[in-house]
Amino acid sequence: MEITVGMLGTAETQVERSDTALEVGSGDLLVYATPCMVAMMEGAACNAIAPALKEGQTSVGTELSISHTAATPVGLEVRAEAEVTAVEGKKITFRVTAFDEQGEIGHGTHQRVLVTSQKFLEKAYDKL
Repeated sequence: MEITVGMLGTAETQVERSDTALEVGSGDLLVYATPCMVAMMEGAACNAIAPALKEGQTSVGTELSISHTAATPVGLEVRAEAEVTAVEGKKITFRVTAFDEQGEIGHGTHQRVLVTSQKFLEKAYDKL
């Protein structure tokens, strides 16, 4: 299978206190933290292309342009959707959108690059 424009992925969770800006250090309110929303968006992007990855291959996030447009309290379900919008060699671009039970809470674009897992880890740990 090949990674193609139009591939879709989702991720979802229920907002817990540990997912709030107060708890992750990105603010002082008990609402869904932007870093958690971004991680869920990245997860949806990973899920979109997972079926097409070769053995030993993964993707790493390299670029994000995200707007967090609405607050979500603890207890609500949140969901992210990702759609592949471009494939340029090893670089994949996604449109990402997040929702809670009341509607959209964020949107933007995300890029990931395909890598060989072992080579990537070796290069990272060579820094030690």
